Amino acid sequence: MCQHQPTCPSAEATDREAAKVLACFREQGWSLLCNGVIVFEDTGELLPDGSSIAPHRGPARHALAA
Repeated sequence: MCQHQPTCPSAEATDREAAKVLACFREQGWSLLCNGVIVFEDTGELLPDGSSIAPHRGPARHALAA
């Protein structure tokens, strides 16, 4: 699917979020990546096979300072 050089990570790769953005809908809170993954601003993901990845943000910066 990807025509970029070097090729973007596949939807199955652990670094799938590093693929290039094909379409961005910030007002709706999601972007379509070159590998077919839809990423949401809450860090959740929808994979091309219909499975989903729950949001996976790290702890807030102010929580780390405590």
